[in-house]
Amino acid sequence: MNTIKGLDHIGIRVTDFNRAVNFYAQFGFEVVRKDFNERVVVLLHYNGVVLNILDSATRLHEERNVLMDESIKYPGYTHVAFRVTDIDRVIQHLNKLNIVITEGPVTFGDGKTSVFFRDPDRNVIEMTQPSLQVKALS
Repeated sequence: MNTIKGLDHIGIRVTDFNRAVNFYAQFGFEVVRKDFNERVVVLLHYNGVVLNILDSATRLHEERNVLMDESIKYPGYTHVAFRVTDIDRVIQHLNKLNIVITEGPVTFGDGKTSVFFRDPDRNVIEMTQPSLQVKALS
């Protein structure tokens, strides 16, 4: 078996390419490829994180995310978490953009501090700052 060397990309299904591209651009992602035959727009962040924005989501649960907001817990990926260096700056940036923080800031048992918010299609995004101990080991 091949050794996993890292994360290649994160796929996020959306209802509107332009709306999603504009949203993620606010966090430093830029379009590097559009392939409308495959119905994907590839976004790249300067730090190397790649998002594949996939078009064609059905608007069945426009106000809810079936993986996060339903009492029945369905299997599937629930959110993406981006590591940041300064959670306070992230909070300021979200406030400036009028993006609602749906949870946090919260500090977990491992010392990470996170905030959670949603993209226009209700996909959950976590921004997390490692604890001082984790930073020291990096």
